[in-house]
Amino acid sequence: MKILITGAHGFVGQNLRAALGEIRGGHDRREDHVLCGDPAEITVKLIGRENSPEELEAFCKDCDFVFHLAGVNRPQDPAEFMRGNRDLTGRLLEALRRHNNRCPILLSSSIQASLEGRFQGSPYGESKRAGEELLFQYARETGAQALVYRLPNVFGKWCRPNYNSAVATFCHNTANDLPIQINDPAVPMELVYIDDVVEEFLQALRGCGHRAEDGTYRVPVVHRASLGWIAETILSFPKLRESLEVPKLDDPLTKKLYSTYLSYLPAERFACDLKMNEDPRGSFTELIRTPDRGQFSVNISRPGVTKGQHWHHTKNEKFIVVKGEALIQLRRVGAQADGTPYPVEEFRVSGRRIQAVEMIPGYTHNIINLSQTEELVTLMWANEPFDPARPDTFFEEV
Repeated sequence: MKILITGAHGFVGQNLRAALGEIRGGHDRREDHVLCGDPAEITVKLIGRENSPEELEAFCKDCDFVFHLAGVNRPQDPAEFMRGNRDLTGRLLEALRRHNNRCPILLSSSIQASLEGRFQGSPYGESKRAGEELLFQYARETGAQALVYRLPNVFGKWCRPNYNSAVATFCHNTANDLPIQINDPAVPMELVYIDDVVEEFLQALRGCGHRAEDGTYRVPVVHRASLGWIAETILSFPKLRESLEVPKLDDPLTKKLYSTYLSYLPAERFACDLKMNEDPRGSFTELIRTPDRGQFSVNISRPGVTKGQHWHHTKNEKFIVVKGEALIQLRRVGAQADGTPYPVEEFRVSGRRIQAVEMIPGYTHNIINLSQTEELVTLMWANEPFDPARPDTFFEEV
């Protein structure tokens, strides 16, 4: 299969190329992404501003599918809208026509092409609408399949800030300690995430795109929020990193905004120091804390050291030894009916066979480094972040 991509070096083009590269490399073997023929035989031809009309002509000769992503968004001269959107589309279609190539064509258009509501009189919308009409006319005359996607605001990694995406600008500025400007926080935003766009484009490549009632196509996953909410959410992300918290990942839009924000961090901010609480027994370092999914930490015990020797009413934990040899002991607090202590339950664990051992509420517990020469490394999860005002931790030897 020979795939032609115009605008291949733009925001959407870069992400689409990466996804197609995964398929070509055999890394993406999901059933819904299997294309006709051997993935290794997929050829992707790229057209950008550096390519000549002759190269476009040659590529149109035998391609099997066209992703027409090229266009103009913010020209200096408004007349460039028509040249960059309508006229470029016309040149592509004429090249295909000359070679009698009736392959499917996916056009990346815009919701502004509806020319309805606040988009009435939009020069950009008019140029995108003109490009759509050329494609629909071509499809009627040749029988080729026309897949016109009217995209709302697209956001995600590799989007150019200070251009045509408020999300990209907010994320870039916030990640680089620059101010953001909002004229009207109540403005409603309709957004699609780049991974959802690419997923839908790959479905269209398979012939399974989502068609709308007006004959255009759509990305099925759309997010709606006010501009102010989006800005506030992005502005909260730097503080989350400092406090070791993570955003509300069960909200799909917040999750995607956070991934987008991270993609704009300068390299010197990829890593951040963590506070190691050290004493003669070793160290304890908190890694991540969440309001509803607990706290994650790493515990290092020096050779022969016993840690723990306490119990909790409600707090529960998981101990996962990833390096070294350890003995974990648990004993129910209190005494049996005959007055004798409850039996000690013992679990010998090793980084060579990773297991998760539950620390049960009402059971005092410890962890013993069995080595006299090697440190013991244990990942620990607690169902709630540690609260000094309510520690729910009581000393008692196992």
